[in-house]
Amino acid sequence: MSGQHKRVTLGRVSGVFGVKGWIKVHSYTEPRENILGFDRWTLEQNGRVSEVEVEDGRAHGKGLVAKLAGCDDRDRALELIGAEISVERAALPRLGPDEYYWTDLEGLEVRTPSGESLGRVDHLLATGANDVLVVRGERELLIPFVLERVIRDVDLASGVIVADWDPEPGGE
Repeated sequence: MSGQHKRVTLGRVSGVFGVKGWIKVHSYTEPRENILGFDRWTLEQNGRVSEVEVEDGRAHGKGLVAKLAGCDDRDRALELIGAEISVERAALPRLGPDEYYWTDLEGLEVRTPSGESLGRVDHLLATGANDVLVVRGERELLIPFVLERVIRDVDLASGVIVADWDPEPGGE
């Protein structure tokens, strides 16, 4: 699957807001308002995929609300609850050096500096201190995504992350 044509899930429709078709949005972006920076979203629900134009959006309380083109009443908004919100990977802003989108790290092989495979990145976890790679191989490993100290190299082109990590339990 080409990285340019893959969709990245940024949130989901979590409820309705008012009677004029506004929806509540649960955002996975950091900061959460970043999801409102996209003009078009792809909504996926029960196997149905549709492109929608985002007409308006704003922070509201601890969440976000948005108005989508063609969604003009509460009944239509109710139908969208639970839909996953995604955008094309190519629509995401370019990152600076040593910045990565989680979606680009998932599926990469993780190796030690000596070349021993530790497994593949299944997903990532956000912790208070730093993000953590959940690597599945012979066993599941939780590897802190700390550049230089633990993560020595991320090569997106070859699909490999080099981590200075002891695969034995209790070892680092």
